[in-house]
Amino acid sequence: MTTAVTSSTSTSTTSSINSGLTSLATNYQTFLSLLTTQLKNQDPLSPLDTNQFTSQLTQMSGVEQQLLSNQLLQSLVNSNTSNSLTSGVNLIGKTATASGSSTTLTSGSASWPYTLGTTASSGTVTISDSGGNVVYTGKLSALNAGAHTYKWDGKDSSGTQLANGGAYTLKVTASDSSGTAVTATTGVTGSVTSAQQVNGVTMVTINGVQVPLSTVTEVDG
Repeated sequence: MTTAVTSSTSTSTTSSINSGLTSLATNYQTFLSLLTTQLKNQDPLSPLDTNQFTSQLTQMSGVEQQLLSNQLLQSLVNSNTSNSLTSGVNLIGKTATASGSSTTLTSGSASWPYTLGTTASSGTVTISDSGGNVVYTGKLSALNAGAHTYKWDGKDSSGTQLANGGAYTLKVTASDSSGTAVTATTGVTGSVTSAQQVNGVTMVTINGVQVPLSTVTEVDG
């Protein structure tokens, strides 16, 4: 498990806030000392403007409140990040399904869950490699509305068995008897092997492919 950019960014932000609070406290004490000295040595015939002091105190209090608010917000961000990563870690070793279209070819085969919004009369599957090159095109056999699973034997359109380990993407297109397109959504399913933070987003690895934790739709313990 790896924690990426977010941890260092969070630490830097927290450090900046704490530094600001320390600096403000020092400046505040200095200001009060100067104010006390001025009041002790002011000319009785020309007293210092109390409104100006009040304004300065209000400004310093405002800065302090802003820093404290930032500190609270940073604490909330850190808490949410930690909880999110913990949720991802808790999925490791379990079988999960997430929205997506890419999976890894393993042991000479791959499979994708897909759902048709309505019953179709015809459909086509297109499988592309990680470079976007189409390696296989075929007909869709399960055309009823609802959830299905498409299984691929790992062979390209010429019948050549492709090597294990590559990431492949499935695209499903379908239409009804009138030629109207049928909504088709795909997913990725498999064992969760890792969880990590990437640019503030918790990612989990399902069957060798990273997907956002927020896209996970089903977990099988």
